[in-house]
Amino acid sequence: MKLGKKMKVGLVQVNNSFGNQNYLPYSVGLFQAYAQKYLSSPELFEFMLPIYKRVGVKEATRQLLDADIVFFSTYVWNMKISLEIARQLKGTRPEMCTAFGGPHVPNRNVEDFLRANLFVDVACHGDGEETVLSMLENLQERTWQNVPSISYIDGRREVIRTRGSERISDIDRIPSPYLSGVFEPLMAVNQGEEWIALLETNRGCPFSCAYCDWGSATKSKVYSYSIERIRKEIDWFSEHGIDFVFCCDANFGILLRDIEVVEYFARNKGKYGYPKALSVQNTKNVADRTYTIERKMSQCGLNKGVAMALQSINKETLRHIHRANISIGAFQQLQRKLTSDNIETFTDLILGLPCETYESFAHGVATVIESGQHNRIQFNNLSILPNSEMGDPEYQKKYGFRIVETRIINAHGSLTNDDTVFETQQLVVGTNSMPEQDWVRARVLSWITALLYFDKLLQIPFLVLHSCYSVGMRTLLEGFTNVTEAYPHLFRVHQFFRKKAVELQNGGAEFFESEKWLNLCWPGDELIFIELCAEGRLDQFY
Repeated sequence: MKLGKKMKVGLVQVNNSFGNQNYLPYSVGLFQAYAQKYLSSPELFEFMLPIYKRVGVKEATRQLLDADIVFFSTYVWNMKISLEIARQLKGTRPEMCTAFGGPHVPNRNVEDFLRANLFVDVACHGDGEETVLSMLENLQERTWQNVPSISYIDGRREVIRTRGSERISDIDRIPSPYLSGVFEPLMAVNQGEEWIALLETNRGCPFSCAYCDWGSATKSKVYSYSIERIRKEIDWFSEHGIDFVFCCDANFGILLRDIEVVEYFARNKGKYGYPKALSVQNTKNVADRTYTIERKMSQCGLNKGVAMALQSINKETLRHIHRANISIGAFQQLQRKLTSDNIETFTDLILGLPCETYESFAHGVATVIESGQHNRIQFNNLSILPNSEMGDPEYQKKYGFRIVETRIINAHGSLTNDDTVFETQQLVVGTNSMPEQDWVRARVLSWITALLYFDKLLQIPFLVLHSCYSVGMRTLLEGFTNVTEAYPHLFRVHQFFRKKAVELQNGGAEFFESEKWLNLCWPGDELIFIELCAEGRLDQFY
């Protein structure tokens, strides 16, 4: 490719901020590192500093206005703002090329996506490194037909989808954005940031959970980076004073060498003080290895709690979401071993899954507690991801999903927000096995359980009644969801939760906005707990 001037490449990966902490934009960093290594004429391209956090659309547009092409990495938390930035960019400079990739670009309905967003020139599917490289090589001529794994509207207004590219199996071919210096200019310009780093030790997922777009996207194969590369990246985190590292692996612990990775993190924390914490998503069926990993992390203070991703204990549900091969017994055994070592765990349950009834859900909540979970159940509302199996309209029809679009607000997020572009999600608020009234009951039970048991208001009395007098946990919990006005404080709490559940079914937000209490968005149980304490109503409650 012969060009008279450098072509400017814009990169956008808008991530959520946590206080003064922001993620380094790992995905677009990979694209830049790969392109700079393998472009036939890399000197003909100038990569602009990436947009890495939520800023005003006008500000983002101003920063990107000189770009010849802009790549957007998208997911549920940044799709709306990415689209708006692209719309305004194309409105000002129609000749600019805009390309969207990431898990939120739909595979099955890409034509609808492109025709609804004509300011998006190219939709990218799957891993992006080879696609970005090929697009840059063909940028001057805009001849996209030989670029792999993309969809676009051609001059005849027809949607063209090119051949899919093979996944990169030797992923060490992909340069590390940390080790290749991609992030150094960004960090130099933003010295006040406290950066969070993302780490991949492998790519792929052998599971195919119906609510997740991971396994379907990676065709089940797991490819690994070399241990030498991983060690060098951990050294980079230590040298740059990175407090927190989030591991992107779908199943950390699936490989024996993952123990060695944790040991290297522990070594560096002891030697340099950084990184201070590591978050991993544990593999599903290797309980002994997961125990070893989490124990080592706990001993050196790297972890703050271990997630037990059960999602449901209903066998029929697990079969229909393709998790029947994941052992509930292994989860429970792991939880008991970690608890005996004073390592805190929390359990994930998803509300609204196929074949889950109110009865099976309530039974599951009680069983998880009776099996030894006394720290936290994290109750998640089922959210539909476009490239998951559940994103298929036929799947939704089969299980009678009632879906509403709700605005995304973060737990403990500030209500003071100048953002004019709000992200949304598709929540399941009823199914043919859990009709809307039953969904409300289950949602209220979740908040009641969190308040009474996991916020400790009645945990000790419940444990005594269960352990010494054989009263079932479900009996105890449901006893507090069937209250009358004869018990005004309990009745008020119940009605508060029920009203919120109905609002959520009608498109309301997941969390409770409170200007009074720190001007934040609170989980329901925490807000009630605050009010009971701060307003001096605990004695009346008891």
